[in-house]
Amino acid sequence: MAKLLRFRKVCYVEPVKTSLTYQPFETPTVNKKEDGAVAQTANSVLLLDNKTKKNNKKKRREPKEWRCVDNCCWIIGYICTTWWLLVFLYSFLPSTLPGFQVPESSGIRLKREGLTALHPVVLVPGIVTGGLELWEGRPCAEGLFRKRLWGGSFTEVFRRPFCWLEHLSLHNETGLDPPGIRVRAVPGLVAADYFAPGYFVWAVLIENLAKIGYEGKNLYMAAYDWRLSFQNTEIRDQSLSRLKSKIELMYVTNGYKKVVVVPHSMGVIYFLHFLKWVESPRPMGGGGGLGWCDKHIKAIMNIGPAFLGVPKAVSNVFSAEGKDVAFVRSMDPGVLDSEILGLQTLEHVMRVSRTWDSIISLMPKGGDTIWGNLDWSPEDCDSGKRMNSESDNNTGIIDLKRAFQHEEPVRYGRIISFGKDASQLPSSQLKSLGSKDFSGNHREKRRGVGNNNSCREIWTEYDEMSRESIGEVAETKAYTASTLLDLLQFVAPKMMKRAEAHFSHGIADNLDDPKYAHYKYWSNPLETKLPNAPDMEIYCLYGVGIPTERSYVYKLSASSKCKIPFRIDSSADGSCLKGGVHFVDGDESVPVLSAGLMCAKGWRGKTRFNPSGISTYVREYRHKPPSSLLEGRGLQSGGHVDIMGNVALIEDVMRVAAGATGAELGGDEIYSDILKMAARINLRL
Repeated sequence: MAKLLRFRKVCYVEPVKTSLTYQPFETPTVNKKEDGAVAQTANSVLLLDNKTKKNNKKKRREPKEWRCVDNCCWIIGYICTTWWLLVFLYSFLPSTLPGFQVPESSGIRLKREGLTALHPVVLVPGIVTGGLELWEGRPCAEGLFRKRLWGGSFTEVFRRPFCWLEHLSLHNETGLDPPGIRVRAVPGLVAADYFAPGYFVWAVLIENLAKIGYEGKNLYMAAYDWRLSFQNTEIRDQSLSRLKSKIELMYVTNGYKKVVVVPHSMGVIYFLHFLKWVESPRPMGGGGGLGWCDKHIKAIMNIGPAFLGVPKAVSNVFSAEGKDVAFVRSMDPGVLDSEILGLQTLEHVMRVSRTWDSIISLMPKGGDTIWGNLDWSPEDCDSGKRMNSESDNNTGIIDLKRAFQHEEPVRYGRIISFGKDASQLPSSQLKSLGSKDFSGNHREKRRGVGNNNSCREIWTEYDEMSRESIGEVAETKAYTASTLLDLLQFVAPKMMKRAEAHFSHGIADNLDDPKYAHYKYWSNPLETKLPNAPDMEIYCLYGVGIPTERSYVYKLSASSKCKIPFRIDSSADGSCLKGGVHFVDGDESVPVLSAGLMCAKGWRGKTRFNPSGISTYVREYRHKPPSSLLEGRGLQSGGHVDIMGNVALIEDVMRVAAGATGAELGGDEIYSDILKMAARINLRL
């Protein structure tokens, strides 16, 4: 009995609600008859005490509320892990497998044929593909000195996204560095060999060139800050002067052999700007004189050239969208819309990209003459064409002759239409539109939302537009290449004010007019002359057979507070129309019209744009998707970037670098309707 009482005195306690500790209290004496009841009570108290402790532990371990952003992070993590696992496993695969054999590289095959390095080669990267590194930054960028902010692993996007966006932005008025920030192009071949780990850009071409003898002394990457306007790369970084000096040095140190220049994408019009700059007198130009290009350059092999612009640049500036973004929004709007995640992704993309003047260089050039009007476009081919996703099961090649079928009219000239009806109706039923619609009183009515302080961190110029002016923009209207510039000047006045000082998008009436000596015209092939270099050759090398964005059907967004008020109508489908986007033939980014017209017509023979009669060649590469995963991104791809691994293109570049001419390559090689399109365009030559 004494042992039981001592046990009860130690264990019989009463839990206190306000504390996690327990205090004993005095218990009355008991007799022998109560011994059984006391023992039973003690056991009950012990069980209650244990249960209370377990409940407290459960409360302490209760998980946090699961949010949608957590789902996104997990999904991204799974995708990245799976991707790296596949890359890791791929590295252990044998070079040959039953039923699959990796073809011999172009470099090895041509070396066996006796080809060796002859002409120095200069590579000019395009927009986005060149790396950018930090030289000076804000406190949030501590530890990132000379580390890549663009290109490479992109780890800083996840670690400090807002700091990353701030440092990639340029000054909204000058288009140059913001105070306290210096981001510069990564120098050397590593600037654009790979865009991200495992995603090559120039690496395959560089490797093949190395097999026939190319190295640092005769191979150079002309890296530049692709965010800037072309003339600003010279004003801030002297990029054009350094390119001129490097070409002159390579010319002298390689036995006075002329240079072969290989630009890609936007790098094509960047180098076109250089051609005019280098011959123009100082201080605006490089002072090389009229014979500089003829003396130093053998050939310009333009890969995926965007000579006349790309329609997707319009959708980027107008709504920070393209077909891929529109597809994601249609599948799961919460991924990009702020109501769920609070990320306001597209608004941040627009805020940053509208500080990059280079995007304006990619706007469609030539107006309605080149891109078509409300009722006509070069791709229409009488009653229009319809692209199906047909492909040959045996070859995987899209047969455009069968894929395009005549059906209802497709008016590609309406690059932006509000509503599917506006993209199809006869022009007589559409509200007439001119530059007066975006001037005078109309501009005055634009103001109205600019004082919304809650939008400051994601400020876009749409915040300064009134509800009335937004509605008028979308009121059953269609915009062509000519009226688009007026539209963009209205919705993005600050960006367009900067850009108009550096770029022009028209067609010159008289190229001898002194005004065309200004640098704003030098990147437009329709407003500048090619240099006097009759021995030089120009190639247009691009892929065909891939649906490429040509025009868009838009609608008003559901809400406009701190948001972009316009978006692609992904529900619009029809002839050549899928997910609110009209498609034509191209390389997935640049339509055939933009890539091939200058070589097929504008510069063919002696014209006012090519007074010395420089030889031009059109060489198209029909797209063939990879036959297996082991083929990577495809050895015969016609994609805008993937074509850099196309064995036929690599062989053409290497043969010209080794001394071949365009005639020795076989002249033109055309699969598309570029010659028919050129014939329909009334361009004065």
